[in-house]
Amino acid sequence: MSATTPPDLAAAGLTGPLVGVDWLAARRGDGVVLFDASVGARRGAAARIPGARPFDLDGELSDHTSAVPHTMPGVQEFTEALRALGVDDTDTVVVYDAQGIYSSARAWWMLRAMGFDRVAVLDGGLPAWTAAGHPVERVPAVYDGPRGTFTARPRPGLIVDAGAVTAALADPAAAVLDARTRERYAGTAPEPRPGLRGGHMPGSANLPFGELQRDGGLMRPRDELRTAFEAVAGDREQLYFTCGSGVTACVLALGATLAGYRDLAVYDGSWSEWGLPSERPVATGGSGSP
Repeated sequence: MSATTPPDLAAAGLTGPLVGVDWLAARRGDGVVLFDASVGARRGAAARIPGARPFDLDGELSDHTSAVPHTMPGVQEFTEALRALGVDDTDTVVVYDAQGIYSSARAWWMLRAMGFDRVAVLDGGLPAWTAAGHPVERVPAVYDGPRGTFTARPRPGLIVDAGAVTAALADPAAAVLDARTRERYAGTAPEPRPGLRGGHMPGSANLPFGELQRDGGLMRPRDELRTAFEAVAGDREQLYFTCGSGVTACVLALGATLAGYRDLAVYDGSWSEWGLPSERPVATGGSGSP
């Protein structure tokens, strides 16, 4: 796995992978491209931060030729989608979602995996924005402006397949962390997608993504995040993340980045692939710690 490089955000006016609502309010419309990456029932909801464009993870920003949901599109497809959304290589991008920090981290990680570092997640998302009294438009996120010049420059190793995860599970220097709920990890709650086995990858550890957040959907402080990761990964610095379909695994990637980890990867297929009937091993029960 290739180590991730800490992004050079200074030129973009960013101090890290997370920005607050006041930061965005002061800069909105001032060269910042804003994306709504909401998914599921909140996709296309008739409420947006003014000027937000759609980063459609249920649409063109996933590979629909894949047998599992929310997988990365190809380089050409990703480049075309971002150009159609008016993104230039020199833009500063902020991503949010309607649930707080849920699917926005997936958009952030995808952009990083495609070589674009000038991107951050809005802490607390749309709920935090509205709670602070900032304006909301009662229309879905849209974009009909000029095309951009974005060019994808993929970074190998940030998005990985089942083979890489299998190797990581056998590597004492690596930890595979599952972002699903404890009940789904243990196999005591049904999977929301039909046909999947219940349980988890033997040797993985459970760190539900919601445990990295505090009230209001805001990410926890750096020291609390570091403690949460060390509780399940020990002193290991190579971290692989999985979840149901590769979305909330990226919340763990965001939390780990904030906590100072740099050698990170997201399993694209996640449980939607691993949990299919196959020879891949599945365990049930357990506390979630290796």
